[in-house]
Amino acid sequence: MPQTYDFDLFTIGAGSGGVRASRIAAGYGAKVGVAEERYLGGTCVNVGCIPKKLLVYASDFGEAFEDAAGFGWGNLSSSFDWRTLVANKDREIARLNAVYERLLNSAGAKLIRQRAQLLDPHTVAVNGNRFTARYILIATGSWPTMPPVPGVELAISSNEAFHLSKLPGRILIIGGGYIGVEFAGIFRGLGAAVTQVHRGPLFLRGFDDDLRSALADEMRKRGIDLRFDTRLTRLERTAGGIAVQLSSGSGFEVDLVMCATGRHPNSAGLGLDQAGVKLDVNGAIVVNEYSQTAVDNIYAIGDVTNRKNLTPVAIAEGHAVADLLFGGRSRILDHESVPSAVFSQPPIATVGLTEAEARARYSAVEIYKSVFRPLKHTLSGRDERALMKLVVETKTGRVVGAHMLGPDAGEIIQGLAIAIKCGATKAQFDDTIGIHPTAAEEFVTMREKS
Repeated sequence: MPQTYDFDLFTIGAGSGGVRASRIAAGYGAKVGVAEERYLGGTCVNVGCIPKKLLVYASDFGEAFEDAAGFGWGNLSSSFDWRTLVANKDREIARLNAVYERLLNSAGAKLIRQRAQLLDPHTVAVNGNRFTARYILIATGSWPTMPPVPGVELAISSNEAFHLSKLPGRILIIGGGYIGVEFAGIFRGLGAAVTQVHRGPLFLRGFDDDLRSALADEMRKRGIDLRFDTRLTRLERTAGGIAVQLSSGSGFEVDLVMCATGRHPNSAGLGLDQAGVKLDVNGAIVVNEYSQTAVDNIYAIGDVTNRKNLTPVAIAEGHAVADLLFGGRSRILDHESVPSAVFSQPPIATVGLTEAEARARYSAVEIYKSVFRPLKHTLSGRDERALMKLVVETKTGRVVGAHMLGPDAGEIIQGLAIAIKCGATKAQFDDTIGIHPTAAEEFVTMREKS
């Protein structure tokens, strides 16, 4: 007699990936349970992509008001109210939380708003209750990592940055990943004095070097104090704020310290060891190309696996798992040539290989690069430069990387990602007619090798 279970699929974590997997599985007729201890939508919806992008929009207005003068506009507002922004942001996030709940309910999944732990490969414990499941999916995401320095308890992570009661006047950001870079631009754009410290020689490791250095130049033009090859060594409370000590020997006082020093897989305390699920040295769940763990019936997706930690990737992974388990479709998700963006000021976006990666992989590559002043700033007078870059494999002529710094970089690179995914060549880029006048047309008009 076949084994019977309470659920066909039990998902731990109702972030974007977990919700997608649960909805698709339920759509195939599976009986699905979902446990979530915090907030629906996970990091992206609550303390990540969505609220961060809303804050970026807010921080853009200051420059927009300045730029408008060159186009004949005057007497524009220069006042800003942080509490109004946060309240409006919170209202939108609450709306999205409700949307996620409706999506699960309408799909027929059972949502349990409690923490879940594994007891064995087929059993989970939730708030004193036990449920059995044929398959279990771990989709618990990641969590901010704080540096082990004296006084770090005085600092906040990016989680708390979205809920500050007021906008501090002097802010120190520790870390050179995309979160630190984005918040440096947000806080500076809203009027704060910002210092950003990074332990390496240049921030945004993993992005193309030309983009990294060009963005550093643009951020400095905006008044952000970038300090590379520097570490935080100590924080102390003072009467006026927080005293900061750096490895360079310098010290100063700020009102707020935000640590953006990475994130770690949220895998602790889930009972994974009891079920036989294996972790790597960083606490990430080890999975194969189908997102299957060392235990045949347990799968894991998203940041908790530490593969490509992007929301659309987690969603695609979740969809693939549901298709595999309940839809009769076996497919391997391609983690290469995944486009990404940093919503800095100005933003950067990228898809495919960096120049350094391409040179390491291929015997010969060609580089095409364009640096120019965006048309808008010929009248605004702003000293800003855009950068566009194509990386081409010489032997085949195939474009293997596209990189951009400048307005609407994410929107433009998303389109190019399709071309690169399809294996487009530089000759095909050249044969494409541009839309004039746009910044995007530079990608089909670059002829001179760099």
